[in-house]
Amino acid sequence: MLVFFLIAGTVAAPLDPDLKLVQTQDLEGREPPDALVLHVNGRLTFRGQQTTPEAYVADNGSGPTRIVPDRDVAAQRLMAVTGALRRAGATSVILVTERALQ
Repeated sequence: MLVFFLIAGTVAAPLDPDLKLVQTQDLEGREPPDALVLHVNGRLTFRGQQTTPEAYVADNGSGPTRIVPDRDVAAQRLMAVTGALRRAGATSVILVTERALQ
């Protein structure tokens, strides 16, 4: 299995050396407008208004739900919110995270 991962990592084509990636470090950061925000204190908001998983699904339908968790939120709270969203009818829960290419 280790050999597979060693080979698979070298088979992927490297990025074009002339490619210049977009720099986003100086952009103002804010949550996507149609995503739930889970704050560090466990509070859940949508478009700046406090909500619950059940109320969110009732108001916005049962499609895929995006959630932006604070990086310091308790994992237990995050799991409780995602579980509540699924039980309320969300077809899927998508976590929106920060990704930095270095």
